[in-house]
Amino acid sequence: MNNFTYKRAESIEDALAQNNSGGNSSYLAGGTNLVDLMKYDLTRPDSLVDLNRVDGHHEIYETPEGGLLLGAFVTNADTAWHPIVEERYPLLSKAILAGASAQIRNMATNGGNLLQRTRCYYFYDANVPCNKREPGSGCSAIPGYNRIMAILGTSESCIAVFPSDMCVGLAALDATVHVEGPTGSRSIPFADFHRLPGDTPEIDNTLLPGEIITGIELPANGFSKNYSYLKLRDRNSYAFALVSVATGLELDGNVIREARIALGGVAHKPWRVREAEEFLAGKTADAASFGQAAEIILRGAVGFPHNAFKIELAKRAIVRNCMMALDPESQLPGAQPSV
Repeated sequence: MNNFTYKRAESIEDALAQNNSGGNSSYLAGGTNLVDLMKYDLTRPDSLVDLNRVDGHHEIYETPEGGLLLGAFVTNADTAWHPIVEERYPLLSKAILAGASAQIRNMATNGGNLLQRTRCYYFYDANVPCNKREPGSGCSAIPGYNRIMAILGTSESCIAVFPSDMCVGLAALDATVHVEGPTGSRSIPFADFHRLPGDTPEIDNTLLPGEIITGIELPANGFSKNYSYLKLRDRNSYAFALVSVATGLELDGNVIREARIALGGVAHKPWRVREAEEFLAGKTADAASFGQAAEIILRGAVGFPHNAFKIELAKRAIVRNCMMALDPESQLPGAQPSV
């Protein structure tokens, strides 16, 4: 770990000023990913600007439009167990609780969750080439052991996946990310926040230099009646997804009025295909319809020698999760899925 200076910000304005005072600076909130990256010598900030004393972004409150604003510095645990989140956005609550461990969720912040970096083992190994770590050096995962890697949105430069569970739920809910920066404030649709690798896999998102995430806004519709989050992984806790699926449905009897489906563990960002959701509108809510939607979502998927199984796994997971969303009680311990 390199030497660095430590500063505490008292406001967003103070944080922006300290970040732009020169040198290579990073913002620190929960630190559950940033500190690991520093220990592995994958990021080397000259200074850390601590945001934990910044007022105004440690709360969760309802918006005038009927939605919910999640403060960026609220912990994942406090968000998942917040009464309004549990009641109106249970899909998000379940997605958060599927991630990491209780101890990490107690420290990790909402803003930091969006900014976490891939857990690709080649990214963490300084002895092998990695375009995310050292642009232009190559991608060791493509010819290497690529079981956990992406099957959608890949490029010749990178096949790493984005690890967040919370973000898969946020993608399905069509959230908006609010940021403050040196040039002012702006709002970013969640679908536009994370990037596919292309030729610049070292750039994970669309934040501009110095910008700080201040909040995440959820729309009024939280799909509280018909929802499900399914995470398929190698062990039942403290493991990243091979494939995860967030589903929210609005139903009129057995007919789908609106559908939201987002995937994790399959791409460089949460994966959502609006064409599939539009296809489901007006269809009967059954396994056949969900299976057709799954084919649309996985269209263009490309497997590698060790992860081609993910394509079929993802299709089956979509159908299973959508059927579970028809009866959220099926997600309780010991319950059997409908398919």
